[in-house]
Amino acid sequence: MTTIPTAVITGASSGIGAATARGLAAAGYRVVLTARRKDRIDALAAELTEAGHRAVAYGLDVTDRAAVGVFALFLDDLGPVEVLVNNAGGALGTDPVATADPADWQAMYEVNVLGTLHMTQALLPLWKTSPGTVVIVSSTAGLATYEGGGGYVAAKHGAHVMAETLRLELNGLPVRIIEIAPGMVRTDEFALNRFRGDEERAAAVYAGVSEPLTAEDVADTITWAVTRPPHVNVDLLVLRPRAQASNYKVHRETSGG
Repeated sequence: MTTIPTAVITGASSGIGAATARGLAAAGYRVVLTARRKDRIDALAAELTEAGHRAVAYGLDVTDRAAVGVFALFLDDLGPVEVLVNNAGGALGTDPVATADPADWQAMYEVNVLGTLHMTQALLPLWKTSPGTVVIVSSTAGLATYEGGGGYVAAKHGAHVMAETLRLELNGLPVRIIEIAPGMVRTDEFALNRFRGDEERAAAVYAGVSEPLTAEDVADTITWAVTRPPHVNVDLLVLRPRAQASNYKVHRETSGG
């Protein structure tokens, strides 16, 4: 009897996480969808199941270490888990360091760094002797700074360094550590959440950029990296739209007139 590989995706209620769940399900994985918004992942699991895929929804806040521990016990009943996609994250605000709200910095660190730490620590024991893959969805913000991004940049630098460190510490074990660092991605919620629901400011982020990345672009990349042969590790893959040369240089088309 063939064992169905299982992939756990955090932050699967929307955007990159939901698109990654669809991509990995299509690639033959049973996907375990986690997010705080249980209604969203229930709907996605139903969609995938109706399409003939295997999907399980599990409401989870990755910043709650005790809850992550309970989730790890839940996974014991599902059989072998081969992939963890640490996608849960987000940004809050664009204030300069001098006036930024420490609560925003703490919230960003807890989800982007500690959430990834909790999930990774909970699942690593599964792969002491059997192959496993940890994906950390960081950001180009984890590789270069920009004004107004101090808290988010610091958090994503933390995620980037975690990936690098894990790769060193787990060398010799059958575990791959893959980091995917997207640049400008237009999703329904990322910029809107960053600007606390201000639709005008959120839209301005993408103004004049004809083709920013989509959630599906990033999900395709994650799925490709995960489905390479087991001996192939995509250490770090930076993904940007063609219009974005760096975090602070973006080509924007202007309307004529």
